[in-house]
Amino acid sequence: MPCRSSRGFTLVELMVTIAVLAILVAIAFPSFEATFRSNRVATTNNALLSALSMARSEAVRNTRGGGVCASADGEGCNGNWSNGWIAFADNDGSGDFTDGDTVINFTQLNPKMEADGDGVDVIAFNSRGMRVSTADQAIVLRPTTCGGQELQRTVNVSPTGTVRVTKGNCP
Repeated sequence: MPCRSSRGFTLVELMVTIAVLAILVAIAFPSFEATFRSNRVATTNNALLSALSMARSEAVRNTRGGGVCASADGEGCNGNWSNGWIAFADNDGSGDFTDGDTVINFTQLNPKMEADGDGVDVIAFNSRGMRVSTADQAIVLRPTTCGGQELQRTVNVSPTGTVRVTKGNCP
């Protein structure tokens, strides 16, 4: 008797494989979504910490100051942290971003993230790395869809220039 070899899959085998794959994807997708959200928060938090660190270092280096302010386009400050922010060298020592100042870094915020500076227009540092303002300043970061998870980060900058991040549940 000749030996018969089979090649390929039958239609039934293919349909069962696709059905099992669809079930696995349906179960795994919500978990991946939470992971993506968590990574977005970590990335945004690190970008803000980096901008604050650059501005503070530049303030000490150039002896006139530096700062971070909300910006939509990287050209100037607008007060809306949900667009993004710039770190700048305060070349004239005014404590604000003006025409003669140099932009060190511009970070555009991910559209799936929110940032709220509630009354914070600029976080400025003097030549000793201390903040120009004497009150604590805070920027709150969170995903646009949070689901009550512990994904909110509050970045507090003390008058001494120390930066502290606290985690919290989204509202």
